[in-house]
Amino acid sequence: MPGVVFDRVSIAVEREESPQPKVILDAVSLELTEARIGVIGANGSGKSTLLRLVNGLVQPTSGTVTVDGDDTVRAARKVRRNVGFVFTDPLSQLVMPTGREDVELSLRRSVRNGTERRAQAEAALGRLGLKDLADQSIYELSGGERQLMALAAVLAVDPEVLVLDEPSTLLDLRNRELLRRTLSDLDQQIIMSTHDLDLALDMDRVLVIEGGRVAFDGAPPEAVAAYRSWCLGELPSAGRDLR
Repeated sequence: MPGVVFDRVSIAVEREESPQPKVILDAVSLELTEARIGVIGANGSGKSTLLRLVNGLVQPTSGTVTVDGDDTVRAARKVRRNVGFVFTDPLSQLVMPTGREDVELSLRRSVRNGTERRAQAEAALGRLGLKDLADQSIYELSGGERQLMALAAVLAVDPEVLVLDEPSTLLDLRNRELLRRTLSDLDQQIIMSTHDLDLALDMDRVLVIEGGRVAFDGAPPEAVAAYRSWCLGELPSAGRDLR
């Protein structure tokens, strides 16, 4: 597995109403080498920001993030070729009129031959059972169908690391189960934030993010149990270690 390393990473943003910056992440150090890593936490905890650091969508205020040894700031282009990112809202990612065109667009840089590009796009769509929807307008698709189409476009270029920001939010039960099966069969390292605790239990390792810090880092059952207890007020919060 590629190694994703956070070395004392902090993110702080200036605020007009306060002389003190708002701290989004606070001195996070991690070494992520497992095949399936889940990230859970409340809205506003910093988990989406943590994910966006992995492919350089966000840059650290201090500290460094590396993917397989490549710095996400100094080697941003290489990192983005190796790290695929699936957003919560697929309409922020799908830019072409149809899903087929979007998948082909994602392949345009790596596959020059048009016939080969179409064949690879067809294969990527078939992998997620999307062939029958490939030529429909993305605005005619359901939210779940759009999300799966965005995933197909990212997987088409075969990244080494797949980062997903709450991918099941818009999925119905059938498509959620399709997503689970698809993720379980992938060769990529997966780093995924989710509010779906059943999905989190499918992971090899789960991080609980709270208050911009890693409040728990460990096996999925224990991490989910700690998060449930924190949400129910049974354990202290404020970014403390929940173990």
